[in-house]
Amino acid sequence: MSAIRSEKIESSEVEDPNIAAVTEVEAGIRDFVRNDVAYLRRPVVHGAAADTPLEPNTEATVNNVNSLIQRVAGTSLSEIENLISELESVRDLLHAEGQRVQREIAGYAQLSQAAMKSTRMIADNVAQWKRTADGLRHG
Repeated sequence: MSAIRSEKIESSEVEDPNIAAVTEVEAGIRDFVRNDVAYLRRPVVHGAAADTPLEPNTEATVNNVNSLIQRVAGTSLSEIENLISELESVRDLLHAEGQRVQREIAGYAQLSQAAMKSTRMIADNVAQWKRTADGLRHG
């Protein structure tokens, strides 16, 4: 099922270099698996060493797959590192802005308390003047 999907990706026109690299890796892996399976299907020769060196074609395929994986992984890792550094800078910015907003709120709270005290003092003075004025009128 996944082999059919891979072939569909290969047959379509792919312009994204990342998708092209992934397709290339998949093709290399398929070739490697085909060579590996073909190697397993060969008749066993008695007396042959168990650790026989890889055929040059198979070794080249393995090296090709390894280099493709390193290229794709290298690009992905550098993108992830860039993303991490961007996220860290956004985190620092949000932290600084949060502290600034807290300072602003504290300043507004102090200003509001001062305004409330002033308003109470003015209201108390006005009430006292009113009582004094009422006392003078009735007296």
